[in-house]
This record gives sequence, C-alpha cells and structure tokens, in this order.
Amino acid sequence: MMLLANLLSRFVRRGRLTVIDHAGIAHRFGGAEDGPSVVIRLTDRAVEREIFLNPELKAAEAYMDGRLLMEEGQRVFDLLHLFSVNRAGLAAHPVQRALRRGWRAVRRLQQRNPLGRAAQNTRPHYDIPPAFYRLWLDPTMNYSCAYFPTPDASLHEAQLAKMRHIAAKLRLEPGMRVAEIGSGWGALATFLARNHGVQVTSVTLSPEQVAVARQRAEEEGVADRVTFLEMDYREMVGRFDRVVSVGMMEHVGVDEFDTYFRKVRALTEPGGFALVHCIGRASPPGTTAPFIRKYIFPGGYVPALSEVFASLERTGTWCADCETLRLHYYWTIRHWRQAFHARRAEAAAMMGERFCRMWDFYLASVELGFLHGSNFVFQLLLSERRDDVPVTRDWIVDAERRLTEIGAR
Repeated sequence: MMLLANLLSRFVRRGRLTVIDHAGIAHRFGGAEDGPSVVIRLTDRAVEREIFLNPELKAAEAYMDGRLLMEEGQRVFDLLHLFSVNRAGLAAHPVQRALRRGWRAVRRLQQRNPLGRAAQNTRPHYDIPPAFYRLWLDPTMNYSCAYFPTPDASLHEAQLAKMRHIAAKLRLEPGMRVAEIGSGWGALATFLARNHGVQVTSVTLSPEQVAVARQRAEEEGVADRVTFLEMDYREMVGRFDRVVSVGMMEHVGVDEFDTYFRKVRALTEPGGFALVHCIGRASPPGTTAPFIRKYIFPGGYVPALSEVFASLERTGTWCADCETLRLHYYWTIRHWRQAFHARRAEAAAMMGERFCRMWDFYLASVELGFLHGSNFVFQLLLSERRDDVPVTRDWIVDAERRLTEIGAR
C-alpha cells in the first residue's frame, strides 16, 4: 500500500478518500470539505501496485473485475467525481508525468485509423446489440451531443432540437443531395429527408447501424430518399450540395485530419458547404485516456481546436462559422447515465455484469470530463470559398424557429 499511498496523499486535495486495503486496514487521504467523501475497498495486494502505476486504466479494470469495490452504498460515479476535482494533483505526480510523456510519444501509433483497421476499431462499440442502446437512449436513438434549449429540457426534446439546429445551419432546399459521414442509427438522415425533401447518402462502418437505419427509413417512409451504406468515408465518391458529419471526426485518428477535411471538400459541390459536429478539448493537443482507448473507442482521439484549424489551413478550407457547445454534452451524458442506471438490471441480463461495470465507468468518466475537464463540442461550417455561406447568422435562427413552429421531428 506504500506506493499507492504516496500517490494518493499528493493527489487528494479536495474531498476525502478512504481506502480499505486487502488486509482490512483503512487508509485516509485528503480531508477538505470542498469535495466528495468516498470509501473504496481493494481486494488484493497486486491491485494496489497496478493502480499506482496506471491509475486511469487499472482503477477501471479493477472495478470491472470486482477487485475495487465501492463501499457504503456509493457508486463508481462518486470515485470518479473525486478524481475529476483533483485531476491536477494526479497529473503532477512524477510517475504520472512520465507515463503521460510515454503516451504522447506513441500517440500516433495508438490513435490511428487507417483503412481496414478503422472498421475493426468501430465494431466493438457500435455492433453491440441495438436493444442495449434502446434501453437508455431517447426514442430517436441519437448517440451524440444533444442541443438543450433550456437545461431542464428532456433528452428527447434536446435531441430533436439538435437535429433542427443542424438542419437550419445546412440551409437545405428540396431536391438537394446530402452526404452524411457517420450515420449512427439513421435519425439525422431520415429527419433531413422527411422534413426537407433532400436525397441523403449516409455511410457507417457498423453493419448493425446500417440494418437499424434502413429499417428506420422504411418505417418513416423515406427509403426512396435515403441510402445507407456500410463504407469507410474515404471510399465515398460523388459530389453533394451539402456534407454533414456528426460525432465522426473523433474517430478519424490523429494522423487523418487532413485526409478527412480533404474528403469533405472533395465531396462538396462548388458553392455548397459542410457541417462538422465534433468533440474537442480546450487544452493543448494530448492523448486519449487509456481506459477509453482500450475499451470504448480504440483509435479515437478528441482534437484540440489548434489541431483542427491547423488542418483547415493546410487543406485550404474556409471555416465560415464555429459554434462551441460547452455544457450541452454534460447534460446529454447525465441523462444517459441516469437512464442507464434506471434500466441497469435489464442491461446486465442482456450484456453481463462486467460489461455493465465497464459502462458505469465509461458514462461517469465522460460526463465528468465535460463538467470538470476540458471537453466540449464544436460545430463548424466549412466551404471552399469565403462567400459560399451567408455572411450573417440570421438564417440559422430563422430556419430553426420555422422548424420548431411546425414541430419537425
């Protein structure tokens, strides 16, 4: 316990952490009243050393395997809350600084998504049975940041508002051709086809998502206007009046931003423009957290805006508009986490307890990353020429209001 105690004594400054070791001895760290009070139990000596060496990964794995137990009726959210308000202290520890230097040195190897490998990285997360996602997503099955007109809006209202917000920005007209990079389960593509009379070609690497999206298009009566393909975005061909990509750029890989923006530009007709919606970081370029990299989004990387705009400069792309959604994803994931816990027994029966412990850790850690960390969401409008997008933003508000008034769903 000596090594772990050395880390925790320097780490916990806000709140209190009590660790009951494998021998049943309680060790207390912190003590300030301005943070949560958490009690955990470690079941064996080896886990103490493992967590010291790589706390962000090994604490997650220990929780998943039942070697780190939450005491006194607490949830792993409470432990991660304590971590999130003390994260600066963890990063300052000499061992952790060295570990982060190592991650940065190999990030281009770890966070790559070349053709072929991208599909392998996608499927462990997105080819989970859709019935699992239906337990805790809203009825639209949107699995990206919602747009909350007010903080107390329901998740379903906010996901509908997100699609209206995106549709308004795209300035669509009937008969336009739209390319969608990253279809999810098809909600946005069918929304655009149904409410704007456009033709949509949408791609994803997940066969499960393609199947659900095609069924959705049939049920909503737009199968003649929406085409869903199992395809890497780099293999898309043709020209489109608009290109839209929601929650996809995070998956292209740290070396592929130029490739991504060049493909977006190649797909866009002269005079058209594209919308990109992506998670970003307010901090400088970094690495993907080891738990997320190993278990949730292999090959994924959340870019700093400095990396995004440097790539736009290299590819000769105009950023005609940039909007940052600072708290919207925090509110979104809070809804997901609460809905997941309300249906957790069903999820465990479907997927197993270890999987659900992984999901506990995932949802809690990303929610808190958007509350106390540097993460946020940005939306870009991109064009080849400076005047392909109107020079004021009035059209967005006007179109959004019209869609709200007619109850576009």
